[in-house]
Amino acid sequence: MTATPAEIAPAPLLRPALAAVLRSEIDDLTALILDEIQHVIPEYSRPSDTGYMHAISRGVEEALHEFVDRIADPGASRARCERIHRALGRNEMLAGRSLDNLQRAYRIGARLSWRRFMTVGERARIPHRTLVLLGEEIISHIDALANLAADGYLDAQSASRMLAGRRRRLLHLLVSDPLVSARELEEAAAAAQWPLPSEVVIAVLDRPVAEFEVPPPVLLDGLADLDGGEPFVLVPAGPAIDWHRVFADRRIAVTGPVALHDAADALRWARRVLVLVRQGLLPDRPVTWCDDHLAGVLLLSDEALALELVKRQLGPLVELDPEGWMPLAETLLWWIRAGGEVGGIAAGLGTTAEQVRDRLGRLEPLFGAVLRDPDSRFELEMALRAALLLLGGK
Repeated sequence: MTATPAEIAPAPLLRPALAAVLRSEIDDLTALILDEIQHVIPEYSRPSDTGYMHAISRGVEEALHEFVDRIADPGASRARCERIHRALGRNEMLAGRSLDNLQRAYRIGARLSWRRFMTVGERARIPHRTLVLLGEEIISHIDALANLAADGYLDAQSASRMLAGRRRRLLHLLVSDPLVSARELEEAAAAAQWPLPSEVVIAVLDRPVAEFEVPPPVLLDGLADLDGGEPFVLVPAGPAIDWHRVFADRRIAVTGPVALHDAADALRWARRVLVLVRQGLLPDRPVTWCDDHLAGVLLLSDEALALELVKRQLGPLVELDPEGWMPLAETLLWWIRAGGEVGGIAAGLGTTAEQVRDRLGRLEPLFGAVLRDPDSRFELEMALRAALLLLGGK
């Protein structure tokens, strides 16, 4: 059994005297413990983080004061001390750390307190039996504080998991098709403690990622499903995010800002963009911006249909030159882009005006009438763009 403050000083007159002796050491002992903690535990050496250091200092100081108060009066309240040390444990969890360093800090505090209190107790001629019981009570006190910190850590962990579950549910409600009612979304957002923005941005990843690898601001500001088969993140539209830095060594497709009620569509588009990147139909870059490829996504939303359009519109071109029809197709597309101006076509293709005129001479009999009709020219342009997307590298 551990000692109680009453056992340490059974004589009522001795308790206040012992407390007075110990209390005079608190300020100096607090500084000593803080110095040793920062020396032994590098993670706790944060001179520039005044808020963090204040929390640690307050924890040490309150632990010593509460211990001495209960020596003087075993019935003294320990509510404030309990609250502070639960908060220390909670803060470790919220900072993404384990309890290991905090437990080491408690052991340092126990060792230095025992050593100091034994020294001043002997100097003050406190009976040996009382000092033995005092040492046992120091260990008991520190154990109780460490347990309070562990409770605070576990409580925060449980709350964090619950909040994470609610946010994941909200995320999937936001991208559900059809979208749930506004009331259901608002209730889910309130439970998830995530204010609904008017616009969002969605980033789709090519493979899962552990959430602890992601910088906290992205996870705090956004909603994420990172460990599923099709990982993605939804964040409120706002300041630009360096997605390549956040998700290094991954292909990412990122949408532009879309209205919140269009999130499901934006997610579908971004996933389609990533598929086209994997297939080599869009450039393979670390980050692909969906807004740059919406026309291509639309054209290739049904590849079989796109190929059928290519076959029907460009069949005569393939028959004209089965081996060299692609340069002719590019020339035809640039004719539409440049409005038939030879210099503009040559500049776009990186070739000479003479080569352009030669190609146009071959194309005129096949497509002259088509190019003069707006509707026919529109279908031809769709077919040309689809052909260059689907077959340009083949």
